[in-house]
Parts: sequence; C-alpha cells; structure tokens
Amino acid sequence: MKNSLKFFSNTDCEYYPCHKGVQKFNCLFCYCPLYSFDDCPGNYTMTETEGRSVKDCSNCTFPHKAENYDKIIAVNIDCLYLVTINSYYFLHS
Repeated sequence: MKNSLKFFSNTDCEYYPCHKGVQKFNCLFCYCPLYSFDDCPGNYTMTETEGRSVKDCSNCTFPHKAENYDKIIAVNIDCLYLVTINSYYFLHS
C-alpha cells in the first residue's frame, strides 16, 4: 500500500518496525489512539510497574495494520461524540 491519508510507513525511523509480524506496517498511529481505552480491540497485557498496572502493547499490531484504520477512526469518533454530549450536559445543567 502506498503512503496516503490512511497509511504511512516510515522506514527511516530508527525504531522501524517497532512490532514484529506485520508485513505492510502502518506508522500512522505510531502512538496508539486506543491506548487509554480499557476495551480496545488490540492484543495487550497488563503489567505491574512500581505498584501500578500499566498497559503493555508491545505485542499489539492492531493500529499498524492498514485494514484497521476505519475501526480506529470509528472508535475515536464515538468517544468524541460521548465527550461532546457529556460536556454539553455538564455546561447546561
């Protein structure tokens, strides 16, 4: 897949590829926009670090697969909608 709005592969990055097992590696979501979601569809584990639980996404390739772009955007649009609705009710109550 060529670099585009939905796909970007930065082969010059010193960390490329940062995850193994993806043939067409999408760097568009270098920092995963789903990281803060407890129910994200990626393959993550929880680890203990300094007495707190931390999400470990080192084995997750979900945001780096080009076919998942629309799913990531949909989740973020849903989240933005909920934040907007909640903000509206908070400000107008």
